[in-house]
Amino acid sequence: MNRHIPIRQLIALSLSLLMTRPAPCQSAPPAAWPKVQLHLHLDCSLSYAVVKKIDPSISPEDYQRDFIAPARCTDLRDYITRAIRSISLMQTKQSLRWVTLDLFRQLQKDHVLYAEIRFAPLQHLQKGLTPEEVVTAVNDAVAEGIRNTGIQVGVILCTLRHYSAEQSMTTVQLVEKFRHTHIVGFDIAADEAGYPIDNHIAAFAYARERKIPCTAHAGEAKGPASVRETLDNFHPSRIGHGVRSIEDTALVSYLVAHHIHLEICPSSNLQTNIYNSLGDHPIHRLYKAGVSLSINTDAYTISNTTLNREYQLVMAQFHWSKQQLLTCNLEAIDHAFTDDKTKKEIRERLLQGYKD
Repeated sequence: MNRHIPIRQLIALSLSLLMTRPAPCQSAPPAAWPKVQLHLHLDCSLSYAVVKKIDPSISPEDYQRDFIAPARCTDLRDYITRAIRSISLMQTKQSLRWVTLDLFRQLQKDHVLYAEIRFAPLQHLQKGLTPEEVVTAVNDAVAEGIRNTGIQVGVILCTLRHYSAEQSMTTVQLVEKFRHTHIVGFDIAADEAGYPIDNHIAAFAYARERKIPCTAHAGEAKGPASVRETLDNFHPSRIGHGVRSIEDTALVSYLVAHHIHLEICPSSNLQTNIYNSLGDHPIHRLYKAGVSLSINTDAYTISNTTLNREYQLVMAQFHWSKQQLLTCNLEAIDHAFTDDKTKKEIRERLLQGYKD
């Protein structure tokens, strides 16, 4: 979109031209509305159907206990322990394919037009796969999913906070190696509070030199200082979560001025014990301040949620209108790690989908 005009002004102009009929009742379920999702972890989103397919011995009770987090975890570290069982199942080319295609089915239910899914390939080497084989398996499965569903999907490869500098560099070099496929960007995830950024500065510098799109988890387990150091040292165009930016008004102004997009995951933020209730969540205040943001699930399974549910929660709590949700989707595709042609197509489909 034209950066000389604020994106929300462009959205308002588009709506005035296209939305010729009254919007439906705001209490209507948003299930049929088209959506963009930018923050979704592949290894945290295994349905019971695919878990049972990989390991028939896992019962529904096992799944509930080991794969789904409680409504309130101790903290982020506690929350992400629920990914351990999932990752242990994703150690072959076939299981990686099944899990990826399973995620496409979940995206279909949420009426997602475009999504970016992320995972750390170095976590899937336990049965002898090479990093390249892991990425190829997921990349090929994404191509298959796109053919089958028409949903456009890109893959972000993650380094992890506890990784060494060498592991981070290996991961970003995988992004470079698979450029011009469905691998679209680089991220850092895992325990933000437990590890410093030092081991990862070189990898993000490498990405920046090669114009590899980057996002980075920050402002979730730690406060606004974490967002600032992430922006200063990694220079991402997006921040995963970033909700604690609200605690620093100067930082909020910086996010607006520099068009930094926040990938916000409301239910996940409650589960990781950042906020006591959704009413305390800053998504509405960040939106009103002009911060570019989107609504995401983070993890379909660990958070036991859907994107439809996240929309419904935000609409009910903050009385958001259909136009506000459209704005978030348009801002998401504007910041997506994809080409201009895809952005234009998705933007047009979003405007049409929210017109009726």
